[in-house]
Amino acid sequence: MAMQAVSPEPVAETGSVVHVPERSVLVASLLSMTGGFLDAFTWLSLGGVFASSQTGNVIFLGIDAMSGQWRQATHHLLPLAAFLLGASLAIRLKSPLLCLAGEIVCLVAVMLLYHRIPDMITILGISFGAALQSASFRQVERWKYLSVTVTGNMLRALDQSVASDRDAARGTAVMLLVCLMFLSGAAIGACVTKWLHAWSLVLPIASSVCVLWLCRPQLRS
Repeated sequence: MAMQAVSPEPVAETGSVVHVPERSVLVASLLSMTGGFLDAFTWLSLGGVFASSQTGNVIFLGIDAMSGQWRQATHHLLPLAAFLLGASLAIRLKSPLLCLAGEIVCLVAVMLLYHRIPDMITILGISFGAALQSASFRQVERWKYLSVTVTGNMLRALDQSVASDRDAARGTAVMLLVCLMFLSGAAIGACVTKWLHAWSLVLPIASSVCVLWLCRPQLRS
């Protein structure tokens, strides 16, 4: 039985929204919280790199390269490569639930092998898994979003705040909620990582498993 799901294309631009579990506000909130958590975890535990928010890695890559710190620059380049690879695979597969399962496998492997593998392998595993998920889940209700960053989501909230359609207010609220959940995930990740270290990954794993459960009707389609 294949883990097939609807590809991340718009359901509708106007009128009523078809209910698709992968595009629910709850799923988007859980995934955004996971994105914030993973960035906080890797930043605090793995030498100041980001697992999913690649804008930060690009900035530090440029700074380190111009400063001649090539070893540190590579530290930011490899997560970018892993993220691009994971996103490319997810786009080709077009199976969000399979990709989400892949992210869970990556996170479980990292958690169990954390003290047995180099930090760079850990970063690559987390970035690859985060890309599988974020490239597969890119729509909440009728709006596009990203679970691994807030900049684009904030701009979409502003767009909706000045839009004239009847769902504009809801669109603004949904986008702001997604941003808030990312922030919450980062804050929780910062606190829990200091106490539990690698075992703190239990939380994003549990969140992703919850999303799989919420989307279970699609497993029968």
